[in-house]
Amino acid sequence: MAAVVAVLGGALTILVGLVAAPGSWLRGYVSEAGVAGLPLAGVYRAGFAALAIGVACLGLSRRTRVVAVTLLAAALLCGTAGAVPCTGGCPLPPFEVTSVGDVVHAAAAILGMVALAGAMVASWWTTGDRVVRRVSGVAAAFTVPLGGALGLTMLFAGRVALGAILERVLLVLAVSWLIGVALTTALRVDASS
Repeated sequence: MAAVVAVLGGALTILVGLVAAPGSWLRGYVSEAGVAGLPLAGVYRAGFAALAIGVACLGLSRRTRVVAVTLLAAALLCGTAGAVPCTGGCPLPPFEVTSVGDVVHAAAAILGMVALAGAMVASWWTTGDRVVRRVSGVAAAFTVPLGGALGLTMLFAGRVALGAILERVLLVLAVSWLIGVALTTALRVDASS
């Protein structure tokens, strides 16, 4: 249940930081809410820390080694993305001049989502729990192509509205999958006690 609480709490805290950031919360990268100097940047980054703890808790609860390892990697990368904020606008190459922090943040965020997608696919293939397998299969079926579309959009078009929409859809999918698997796991443990 700790994974459910941490993931949900972290996601809601990130959402508060995102909504409170100046400008429309539907534009730009989600990470822009964590830029140093913004009113709730610390709250936003704390949300990432809670989310990372929740992903780690879920990873520790999984019996399949590949799922556990990919979730723990995703947790480490999520924590890194939250701890290393990007600069204003979260610039990415090749369209904008970036700092080392921008590259570290973006790499951690992107690789964290890749690791999470890997955990979805691994859960789909290896988990004996029918509910987790189905939830993981559906999540992976949407996450992998949407993640690919987001990556191509960022690489070839740069900062566009489509990228912001795809990022938000991916994050909702990721959080939904994490909560679904964590809740299913918690309910199975409670039922067997």
